[in-house]
Amino acid sequence: MMLPRFALRAPLIAAALGWAVAATPALAQTTLTLSSWVPPSHMLSETQNEWCALLEQKSAGRIKCKLLPRAVAAPPGTFDAVRNGLADLSFTVHGYTPGRFVMPQIAEFPFLGNSAEASSVALQRLFARTPAFADEHKGVKVLALFTHGPGMVFNTKRPVLKIDDMTGLKWRVGGGMVNDITKALGMNVTLKPSTENYELLSSGVLDGTLFPAESVEAFKIDKVVRHATTFPGGLYNTSFVFMMNQAKYDALAPDLQKLVDAQSGEFAARMLGRGWDKVDRRGMAFMQASGVAFAPADAPFVAAVKAKTAGLEVAWVKAAEAKGLKEAKKVLADYRAEIAKLEK
Repeated sequence: MMLPRFALRAPLIAAALGWAVAATPALAQTTLTLSSWVPPSHMLSETQNEWCALLEQKSAGRIKCKLLPRAVAAPPGTFDAVRNGLADLSFTVHGYTPGRFVMPQIAEFPFLGNSAEASSVALQRLFARTPAFADEHKGVKVLALFTHGPGMVFNTKRPVLKIDDMTGLKWRVGGGMVNDITKALGMNVTLKPSTENYELLSSGVLDGTLFPAESVEAFKIDKVVRHATTFPGGLYNTSFVFMMNQAKYDALAPDLQKLVDAQSGEFAARMLGRGWDKVDRRGMAFMQASGVAFAPADAPFVAAVKAKTAGLEVAWVKAAEAKGLKEAKKVLADYRAEIAKLEK
């Protein structure tokens, strides 16, 4: 019996279709390794995970992140670790490598602002329009610059109500402009990463630390510190960079690069700053519940700090202009104005 013509063709059609399916390449998936040197429960780790989850969602799963079980480098070495490909994504504090980054110190002077979101967005806008900032970050893909909330003074010994109360105590600072601020105030300081605070304070090696409100809870020193002094706009701030390995970014398909870019810049800076403001509020409530005694700096204290630290701005202007930033004094004034506008 002769089979119908279409029946004879069916195996050939099926074979052809099967070959076509097999020959169609599946959409490649890229996995980005994420390194964090703070605990998984820290806002910075959680926000980076949220950033990654959003990227995975928007890319329909073509980009995923894998949080590494431990940091690939100590905090001071993280910039180079990302640059060299030991991790694809991470963040670091500019001041942890003294002398390397001059431009971001603009975000670290006293009394700049009370909101991490405002300070972060203003800093990122400055970075985006100022080539001298990008020049200091060559070798990595900068996703965003950002800051933490207003810096406070914590100690285990006594209330700090004036500059003289700071002398005679031993303090931990993280580096960058805060190191210069504390020296200008005559404080006895040791340069150590934030991750070492608990051991240093609980053992009595040091008496105090400078931190935003969030960090007391994050680094579990609420039962160690007993006194806190707050300052309008913060005694200091700290600048950070959220970054990606440049080669990893360059290897992404153009449409995926656009997705990364859309979630970078002001978007990421606002996300990180807003997250910090949230945990700062929680940190203040947490410390109050733990019995930490708060003392707001009064007008004479603030005026004395301004007088002692005024020379730091002059020095920064000279250093920044020497590295290619034009009209650095005006840039600093514009940064302050931008923060004030964003905080309204």
